Amino acid sequence: MSNETDAQRPKRRTRALGRRSVLRGAALGAATGLASSTITTAGAAPRSVPSAGSATFRWLGTSGWRIDVNGRTVLFDPYITRFKTGLFCGEFKPGTTLKCDPDLVEEYIGDPEIVLVSHSHWDHIADVPHIAKTTGARIVGTETTFHLLVAFGVDPGQISVVKGGEILDFEGITVEVVSSRHSRNKNYSYFAPGTLHAPPATPPKTIADLPEGDTLAFQVTAGSDGPSAFLMGASDFSERALDGLHPDLAMIAVPATKATFRYVPRLLKALGEPGVVVPVHWDDFEKPLSEPPRHDPTMDLDGFVAQVRQASRTSRVVVPDYRTTYGADIRRAAPTT
Repeated sequence: MSNETDAQRPKRRTRALGRRSVLRGAALGAATGLASSTITTAGAAPRSVPSAGSATFRWLGTSGWRIDVNGRTVLFDPYITRFKTGLFCGEFKPGTTLKCDPDLVEEYIGDPEIVLVSHSHWDHIADVPHIAKTTGARIVGTETTFHLLVAFGVDPGQISVVKGGEILDFEGITVEVVSSRHSRNKNYSYFAPGTLHAPPATPPKTIADLPEGDTLAFQVTAGSDGPSAFLMGASDFSERALDGLHPDLAMIAVPATKATFRYVPRLLKALGEPGVVVPVHWDDFEKPLSEPPRHDPTMDLDGFVAQVRQASRTSRVVVPDYRTTYGADIRRAAPTT
């Protein structure tokens, strides 16, 4: 018997959708063909994935995703405001002020019920305080994420702290929490490491005020028949923590360095060679989502795709774009008339 009454549960706030809404899973039919950015690997017959009508996926850039399941919305690492820090022009400024464009955020997020946060760097968490306070969504993340959000004024009862290994049942949407690792730079080090064990005395104001705070991955399964999607927020992982996941779809962060030993083949083997591999976190996330994705110049996206082909010949690779709503098999979903 649960010891949590309805009165104790945080109430989700209802609000109108933003200026643009994304097609929801319940309103979508079968897929109409491959998106223009799809790459099909050669070799054995690809693994089947659930029908395209059971869920829809929209890439929010960086590692972010919006997943719609029968009128319910899950967000992962929703970073939409995408302000400039100088990172992509060689003039990175750690003192850059944190920003959030509420109108822009609301164009993309719908009415989220769950927000999953991989770690606490600005390109993953900067828009989450606004989303949490305006929608009442349940936020799932690390202890550091908890303390930062509390400092931003988010209701502590709205945030679920996890460490990895938890399997959370959201009544038709299952979330498996996976202990993971942050990407490493060419010096084999993390960017902006550190954890928090209490809220900071004042709300964070700059990107330098946001430590990594440990990193998580998540596997989200829609309904009883899937699909299951593995979601990464950074390009490293704990091989042993992935044991037994076997997702249908794997949204895999592209590495900027070769610091992690045999990153692609080890990861795909640990995940059981997913039916579909979707590269993420390869774009310049200081360009707006209204423009086509532009490559982070440090990322070798073509090289990543080639490694996937070599390591998992049954996997189909789909390089996503910002404007496409994908079905459960990561093919372009057909709008209803």
